Amino acid sequence: MIAKLTGAVDSLGSDWIVVDVQGVGYLASCSRRTLSGLTPGQPVRLLTEMRARDELPYLYGFIDALERDWFRLLTTVQGVGAKVALSILSVLSPDRLMVAIAAQDRAALGQADGVGPKLATRLLSELKDKTPALGIGPGVTIDIPSAVSSESGGLLNDAVSALVNLGYGRSEALVVVSRLKREDDTLSDLIRRCLKELAG
Repeated sequence: MIAKLTGAVDSLGSDWIVVDVQGVGYLASCSRRTLSGLTPGQPVRLLTEMRARDELPYLYGFIDALERDWFRLLTTVQGVGAKVALSILSVLSPDRLMVAIAAQDRAALGQADGVGPKLATRLLSELKDKTPALGIGPGVTIDIPSAVSSESGGLLNDAVSALVNLGYGRSEALVVVSRLKREDDTLSDLIRRCLKELAG
């Protein structure tokens, strides 16, 4: 099992890298996030995951442990193979993916190649309970189960719905509302502050 590669970038493609490790070239499939900013000849360290397909080993590379852990989690969902998981991680960083799940934002997941409406819904449904409470930026915590629970409803969900109706994305709205809500808020006060923040 190969868990890490440390060497130099030999060559790059749109979704792969060859890492030269003391004269041996290792081919790994990667997300665009991992590949961004890398150039041939540059030193590189990748965490890796090996998977077998058609009895052949395939190597997948990640720039950090968080991306690798999300890859593992995504591939536990039925219909999500390694290629689709990397596609999701190419359009959503781990932080943005956490927010999309908390916000139940199907449109955000639908940006990834291979993710249609049904698969996006399955991803949101299955991952909301597998992801712990999230820290999104300084002083902001979004607890996925309560954020998506119909029972929690109340001010947060009403404010998010109002902002979505005004044309903002669910993920963006959830982060702003979570950061700005106060115990004694009325809905109109909270929405007014959020709109000011979003416009600024």
